[in-house]
Amino acid sequence: MLTTRFVTGAPNWVDLGTSDIDGAQSFYNGLFGWDFQSAGPDSGGYGFFQLAGKTVAAAMQTTPEQGPPSWTVYFQSPDADATAKAAEQARGSVLIPPDDVMDRGRLAILADNAGVSFGIWQPNQLKGLDVAGDPGSLCWVELYTPDMAAAAAFYNSVLGLETSAVPFPGGTYTCINPADGGEDAMFGGVVPLADDPTEQAAGAYWLPYFEVADTDAVVAKAEELGGTVRMPATSAEGVGRMAKLADPYGARFAVIKSEPPQS
Repeated sequence: MLTTRFVTGAPNWVDLGTSDIDGAQSFYNGLFGWDFQSAGPDSGGYGFFQLAGKTVAAAMQTTPEQGPPSWTVYFQSPDADATAKAAEQARGSVLIPPDDVMDRGRLAILADNAGVSFGIWQPNQLKGLDVAGDPGSLCWVELYTPDMAAAAAFYNSVLGLETSAVPFPGGTYTCINPADGGEDAMFGGVVPLADDPTEQAAGAYWLPYFEVADTDAVVAKAEELGGTVRMPATSAEGVGRMAKLADPYGARFAVIKSEPPQS
């Protein structure tokens, strides 16, 4: 499961690029109770979404030239420069070269060999999110990709990630965990793009999941606030009740009320 005991290769940050930062603040405050805190006058408008004073995500205003509104998932690296080089060697690309973010850490935006963008965060003063896995915070990530084998090879080469097939109602699900992390460290999954009509038209990407206390209530609230339901609330035995949404500006995300682990 995803926690704040961050290790190499695990997600340690998530942020939103949006065409309307004020509107996004209002939407996510209404949906999750998040408050927005500016990162300061030198941050270019970047700020933190917080829940009870703890950072659960971040956000910034973006332009059309920077792409459509979207969430970006960041993975921990001990050396952002080496990870960027590894991505290029694995037939990925560097979209934003590694650069220091004041004394907080070192950041890069990369793309995998299918063109899916993701972030790298090399922590310094800012280790990562304050909360993960609790209601209102990031709890899971999912990669939709046209080529499962190529994606698994890329992320293993670049981030050391391992995949494993886990029994799932109706078949198997490919889970991801950091190197040598085992089942307890699983933080996400990989899904063939062709198997999901909801995602096939939109294209390959990383989808963040946020834990909620009541999936159906959050879906209803999202619609009330101007969001879009991309997949209605659906229950999966042994997993939980989940839904896929988009905010009013088109950024895609998912919510889930996870089932407690079986003892």
